Amino acid sequence: MILFSKNTFACLSLVVLATLGQACQDTSATVNTKDWWQTAQFYQIYPRSFMDSDGDGIGDLNGITSKLEYLKDLGVTAAWLSPIFKSPMVDFGYDISDFFDIQPEYGTLEDFRALIKKANELDLKIILDFVPNHSSDENEWFKKSVKREKGYEDYYVWHDGKVNAETGEREPPTNWLQYFRGSAWQWVEERQQYYLHQFAVQQPDLNYRNPDVVAQMKRVLRYWLNEGVAGFRCDALPPLFEVRPDVQGQYPDEVVSGATEDTEDRDYLTTTYIENQPETIDMVYQWREVLDDYQRIHGGNSSVLLIETYSPAWFTMQFYGNRSVDGAHLPFNFNLITVMEESGLSASNVQKAIDLWLQNMPAGRTANWVLGNHDKRRAASRHGKEHIDAMNMLVMILPGASVTYQGEELGMTDGQISWEDTVDPWGCNSNPEIYEKYTRDPARTPFQWTNGTNAGFSTGSKTWLPLAADYETINVATESETEHSHLKIYKSLVALRRSLKTLQNGSTKYAAITEDVFALKRSLSGDASLVYVSNFGTADVTINLEEFDKTLPASLQLLVRSLESNKKEGVGYATQDLLLSAGEALVLSTE
Repeated sequence: MILFSKNTFACLSLVVLATLGQACQDTSATVNTKDWWQTAQFYQIYPRSFMDSDGDGIGDLNGITSKLEYLKDLGVTAAWLSPIFKSPMVDFGYDISDFFDIQPEYGTLEDFRALIKKANELDLKIILDFVPNHSSDENEWFKKSVKREKGYEDYYVWHDGKVNAETGEREPPTNWLQYFRGSAWQWVEERQQYYLHQFAVQQPDLNYRNPDVVAQMKRVLRYWLNEGVAGFRCDALPPLFEVRPDVQGQYPDEVVSGATEDTEDRDYLTTTYIENQPETIDMVYQWREVLDDYQRIHGGNSSVLLIETYSPAWFTMQFYGNRSVDGAHLPFNFNLITVMEESGLSASNVQKAIDLWLQNMPAGRTANWVLGNHDKRRAASRHGKEHIDAMNMLVMILPGASVTYQGEELGMTDGQISWEDTVDPWGCNSNPEIYEKYTRDPARTPFQWTNGTNAGFSTGSKTWLPLAADYETINVATESETEHSHLKIYKSLVALRRSLKTLQNGSTKYAAITEDVFALKRSLSGDASLVYVSNFGTADVTINLEEFDKTLPASLQLLVRSLESNKKEGVGYATQDLLLSAGEALVLSTE
């Protein structure tokens, strides 16, 4: 669920950024013993598009189970599954009608247990999407709340609305806008009140000021922990709470932001009263306590809590916890997405994205790096196919955990989805002229396993979304057989991360050497240092890496190269006179 608005991101400008060419040292990365999640390779699976086992054109749990060996071979530590719970599928699983059951088109609870069993045999961890902000309007909780049944009267955010003094007609309580365009309030005739929905009208917001709701959602967490999951990725956190109403029971209106003239777009208004409330931070601390208590009682490995938030740094960093309480293990770091969306891909913007996290992250916490997800255009389409290896290298060489969205290891690009084939509610709520600005369907096309029928995703006559056009060359089978491919580069990077203590525990130094060339060094006493360097420009350039780090030896040995690089692994290259072609990226070693 995407939670980024332009007026929210603008707050990031308050953070002081390092100037171009300044190097940064991560002095916290010196601990030798780390928990499993601190250096993990997380892999996001969008179940509907990963693998179809029964020929209906829709991915499912048995399809995922059949491909777990692929994840193991890839070097994945944990797979995060986008929602698999029972749902009318208005927002493709993010509108949940039963938090305790599996969506039938994905399989059964027994299928899920079989998936967990197979994953455990392969030493893979499974993480579920936890969608706490809202339910489906087909959820029994909402149906009972509409009827004001005892215990459910205030399960959702209800309001009488206002009466227009001029027309005498009833109107929504505020001017608040939903993410999917239009008013965030919906009138229910039976109850004679409005309910709040920050997403689609079929996704009513739960009321976290009701202790019964808080307790219920903690039961959801414990239920799936009992089923063997290794943690949760928490969806849509910024709007979890809205500001409290005043003494008259009224909420304040948001003001016009100036970001857009489209009055239906959420960015038309500020989000001061409907996002990033302090109670949201405390709720995450409570969920962490649920996970820690479960481990204390039942033993086993740590269960991880991952947080989706596109909030400004001052708010996001609070999710980690404070001196007295732990919060999320990893609030997701989307800077490598958002900074480039604002300003484009360049070495200076890569440095800016890294600075924003490492210079604001509390001491003793773990960084993480995300290239893409099901809500954003694919990394190879956003940054350019020529830079996908460079970006995969970057997230693997930086300290902390990495997060890969399915297909990034292949260099998959966006599919071309017509208005007629569009199914994403964000796109469908617009019109044929502007839908491409909003639709998330292009990043959700079926995974490309082979160059055969339906890219090996399904034996059905039709897939739920059309395939991306490049599946005949960009797929697992073809890239596995090719001598040098995006997939093989990715696997080499994961192997380095898993085997080298320098990448697990080493210090970090980085700099934008020029506007186009970025360099990163990981070093650990007693071990070889690793150097990543990438040319994000459109022209060849010769650089002197000693200007970046005077301690580097005269020659560096090449370990991994980007797809179009003409250099050779195992060969030494001069540190003072390193030629980088346009788009070229390298990982080198001092030994």
